[in-house]
Amino acid sequence: MHVLSVVGARPQFVKLAPLSRALRTRHAETVAHTGQHYDAGMSGQFFDDLGLPEPDHHLGVGSGSQAAQTAAMLTGLEAVFRDEAPDLVLVFGDTNTTLAGALAAAKLGLPLLHVEAGLRSFNRAMPEEVNRVVADHCADLLFAPTPAAVCNLAAEGLAARAVLTGDVMADALAEHLPVALARSTALERLGLEPEGYLLLTLHRPYTVDDPVLLGRVLAAVAEAGPPVVFPVHPRTRKVIEEYDVEVAPPLRLVEPQGYLDFLRLEHAAARLVTDSGGVQKEAYLLGRPCVTVRPETEWVETVEAGWNRLVDPRSPALAEVVATFAPRGPRPDVFGRDVARTMVAEIDAFAEARGLGR
Repeated sequence: MHVLSVVGARPQFVKLAPLSRALRTRHAETVAHTGQHYDAGMSGQFFDDLGLPEPDHHLGVGSGSQAAQTAAMLTGLEAVFRDEAPDLVLVFGDTNTTLAGALAAAKLGLPLLHVEAGLRSFNRAMPEEVNRVVADHCADLLFAPTPAAVCNLAAEGLAARAVLTGDVMADALAEHLPVALARSTALERLGLEPEGYLLLTLHRPYTVDDPVLLGRVLAAVAEAGPPVVFPVHPRTRKVIEEYDVEVAPPLRLVEPQGYLDFLRLEHAAARLVTDSGGVQKEAYLLGRPCVTVRPETEWVETVEAGWNRLVDPRSPALAEVVATFAPRGPRPDVFGRDVARTMVAEIDAFAEARGLGR
């Protein structure tokens, strides 16, 4: 069978890596990279760290408004799909790349699989929520990472298409953490001591597009006390520079990190502060306390287990939560193991039922 995987952002590269390796033992795979994350720090280094081959197609879309970026991706992917004529299209997560891939496949009548389906924050003001809902309703096969995600799909009438698989990011972390601990020199390069710093990431429009709100969040995190290492997403850096948002010690801005270096930084941090879904999961898997700077999350299991604390970025309690949050209770295995192998078995069953690849 010929599978075409669509990616464009760093979390999607992480999800692709273990699944791609498992897929290629049984099927042919083509990878299309939209270029949503387009610089070396956001894209190229991740492919190298994850052992992924260069994409077969690189659209080079880059940044832009939600509409312009999605439209450019949709146009480019439609041409790729027509040329490649895959048996199955895979999309991942909740980005504009996900939306464009799902729409292009659906319009061309190509069987579509959504990896990380069924997640809901129930906040339609987030572009990511719209993207994931549309992708789920376009898809023929839905790989749900958690039981809560399965329930969300059932509530929307999609239970017949849903399969509980676990989260493939757990495979990626289990495979690459030992490599990161052995090879990464991020702590030495940045002069950091284990558990002597906070690790901060902010990139969602909800958090960073308002420069006043972004400034308040940065000031609150700075109040927490220890050094704060802040790998700055290009979107966030643009707002900081354009509006002269104050960034004062102990905040320390650094360039986006490769996957292995970022894993090393996560693993050794005293606490993680983020608005990223992927970082919430990685913090949980690594056993690191996480403060999520959002009023809600799609990863409710991490909050229910007591290892992730939600706090609205507008809350006056943000600084105190960042300074004092400590996890409580055990960390149940909510994301599964050997997930890529489970996914490939489900793909094979789907292909057999549909007569794909014959």
